[in-house]
Amino acid sequence: MADWDIKKLRILRTLQELGTVTATAEALHMTPSAVSQQLTGLAKQLGVTLLEAHGRRVRLTDAAHLVLRHAEAVFAQLERADAELLGYLKGEAGQVRVGAFSTAIPALVVPAVQELRRTHPGLAVAVREAEAEAAYELLAEGAVDLALSLAAHAPTPRDPRFSRVSLLADPLDVALPAGHPLVAEPGLRLADLAGEPWIFGSSGPWSQITTTACESAGFVPEQAHAAADWGAILAMVAAGMGVALVPRMAMAAGTAGRGERVVTGVALRVLHADQPRRHVVAAARRGSEGAPGLARVLAALQQAAATPSRGEAPRASGGGPHV
Repeated sequence: MADWDIKKLRILRTLQELGTVTATAEALHMTPSAVSQQLTGLAKQLGVTLLEAHGRRVRLTDAAHLVLRHAEAVFAQLERADAELLGYLKGEAGQVRVGAFSTAIPALVVPAVQELRRTHPGLAVAVREAEAEAAYELLAEGAVDLALSLAAHAPTPRDPRFSRVSLLADPLDVALPAGHPLVAEPGLRLADLAGEPWIFGSSGPWSQITTTACESAGFVPEQAHAAADWGAILAMVAAGMGVALVPRMAMAAGTAGRGERVVTGVALRVLHADQPRRHVVAAARRGSEGAPGLARVLAALQQAAATPSRGEAPRASGGGPHV
């Protein structure tokens, strides 16, 4: 196979454009003898004659024109590669892999991706659903570049492997059957529901979040039913089978009820007096957070988190346990 030397091919193309070795040398800041030596070397590498005498000048052979015809395609591809590489260095191209828990995908990741498609169409985001600790395992092993999880179930900020950024504090509202006597109770508190049957996951993050919130309010919730899917939980609430804490971000994202404050058969009440919250964080491998593409995705996630229709806003007044 012939040895295609890009530098020498550029000299040949310049000679074609300018017509003389002297003009080529001036344009490329070389000496005429250096130009001639480079072209002689290229001819030997390719095994063809590139120049022939034409009076006191030289002209390109048919073989040289054939070489340049293919070289132009190479130059064009290199230009595209340069442009793409520049875009990558500026965070405008490439791919960022994001691992996120289920409710964060429609509420935060999808709006962020939509915004990036508008502002940086060359930057691709690959999304992978992963709950709590699993997202950090994927991050640690390099399977994702950015992990969205809950602060209560993430490695501590002192973990040297990761750099963490807080995204939002997602309020937890209580879901009651529509005909429940406490639906119209003014100043409803979490402790008012101590005697109710509760619906939450049998294990994992949501089980811990519910029990932590209730214990902070002074009682241990009686788990009447176990479910992790929001549709299943709200269906049981609507049927009068119990009450449940529901993250506002899940409702706003349409995961359960298309953002309505009242789902059919279910009344959602804001616990103004002792509003529990779950804290959503994003994490990257320490040292990688400065990569331009990753930084753009993180900025888009922060913008999505700050949008009033997502989780934190409208923020309920009053303090409460942070979960």
